[in-house]
Formats: sequence, structure tokens, C-alpha cells
Amino acid sequence: MTAFHEILFPLDIALRGVGGPERRTEIVTLGSGREERNARWAHSRRRYDAGYGTKTHAELAQVVAFFEERRGRLHGFRWRDRLDHSSAVAGAAVTPLDQALGTGDGVTATFALVKTYGGVLAPYARPIAKPVDGSVRVAVAGVEAGVGVAFTCDPVSGTVTFLPGHVPPSGASITAGFMFDVPVRFDTDYLEVDLAAFAAGAIPKIPLIEIRP
Repeated sequence: MTAFHEILFPLDIALRGVGGPERRTEIVTLGSGREERNARWAHSRRRYDAGYGTKTHAELAQVVAFFEERRGRLHGFRWRDRLDHSSAVAGAAVTPLDQALGTGDGVTATFALVKTYGGVLAPYARPIAKPVDGSVRVAVAGVEAGVGVAFTCDPVSGTVTFLPGHVPPSGASITAGFMFDVPVRFDTDYLEVDLAAFAAGAIPKIPLIEIRP
């Protein structure tokens, strides 16, 4: 049975990887020359290549062991995107006011973590399913709530749950700050290991693709 393994791809290798978001857009050119464009995916899907990060024999062995334990494409895992792994703007520290999660109604106790991109024309709210455990900070009406006292956050699903007696009142804004990983899997069942160089080597391609765990 396929599963998601709550384990992070070797961080030192991931930080030398490349990749980013992909979208699927359908474009139809009309007889007038105008275009009709339709988004096929509601959410972007990220692709990465970790091959650039493997140089030494130790790194090659580490990646091969990780690949074998995941059984190639079978099991998912966590990947740290060096460009986009925080709720805060680039270079800034995480604060509990970084991202809006919703507005309280006095009854709802659970809120999903999201990160919003843009803000004027067509902001995009990206679901965050794999927050870094212990990194989540939450505020209600601008006042930080105590983790384990007022709320908990499931690092497996990204769900914030307010505890009894701390459910946000009607009209109160709920915000959060966090670090997060991307759920991915290998996008190949074959690793080509190149050992041509002395005391060094390479795996030219280690393709990864984002999944919905």
C-alpha cells in the first residue's frame, strides 16, 4: 500500500536543487485572433530536480538509500524548497500575523493553513499541508495564542485546532506564521549514477514532483 513518509529529503542536497511551480493552462485561439484561456488546475504543482546537489560518494550513497527506502515513485516524502518555505516575505522572520486563515464565528474550531500569493488582482491561496513541527504561530484578533494552551497544529495535515474555551469569537481574524515543506515523490523509478570522476560522482537527474498526500 502506498504511503507518505514523514521524512525530509537530505537538506544539504535539497538546498542545491532547482525547480518551481507549474500550472496547466488551456489556450484556444479564435478565428479573430483573440484567445480564450482556461486554468485546468486550481492549484499549481511544483517540480524539482535534486541532481545538482549530489557530488561526493557519500551524497550519492545517501540519495540511493533514500530512493530505495521510498521504493522509487511509490512513497511520498517532504522536500524543503529553499526559495519558498516560510509564511513570511523573503528574508523576514516568521510572525503570527503573516497569513490570514479566516474569520471566527464563535463555533468553528479548525482552520487550514494557507499561504497567499499576490493581493490586488487575483490573489492565490495555496494550501499548506506539511508545516514544520513546532514552527506554527497563531494569532486571534492580532493577539498571539499559546500553542498547546489555546490551539494545536497537526504537522501531518496543516490543520489548526483551537482548544475548548479558546474558539475564536465571531468577527475575530485568525492569522498564522509557519515554516513548511512540500509533499513530493520521486518522478522516476530509475536513478542513473555516474561514477566517472575519481572520489566524486553525480546523479544527473533526480526529478521530484509535488503530490497531494
